[in-house]
Amino acid sequence: MSLRDALARARYFVREFSGEAAYDRYVAHARSHDPQAEVMTRRAFERARTDSREADPREGFRCC
Repeated sequence: MSLRDALARARYFVREFSGEAAYDRYVAHARSHDPQAEVMTRRAFERARTDSREADPREGFRCC
């Protein structure tokens, strides 16, 4: 495995672990289902994602 491959794998895992790749998956999914649909901005996406996690007590995001 080359250094470039190792760095690419490390970047992949960091993006997956941090949740940064979730927006990219959302955009790809939205574009594949309806190319004309308006896609949320990254900021709006993160706000919606945080709101849904906080609203669901099973996620364990907050204690109260």
